[in-house]
Amino acid sequence: MTIDNAVLSFAGLIVLLGLLLGWLVSPYFDWLSAFAGLNLVQAGITGFCPAAMIFKRLGLKPGCAFR
Repeated sequence: MTIDNAVLSFAGLIVLLGLLLGWLVSPYFDWLSAFAGLNLVQAGITGFCPAAMIFKRLGLKPGCAFR
């Protein structure tokens, strides 16, 4: 698995988790999905992604987007 795949999978998991918790627990958990989406947008614009930095330190191979 590359860093790119890990970041996208993690973001998708956070979005789904936020929606599930928003449905089952409190609508305020929808902000978690919004945060994940905004983080993806800013990573696309700036190239800075904290999750990619963590996955890199964990030893995942670099991909095309995050090195």
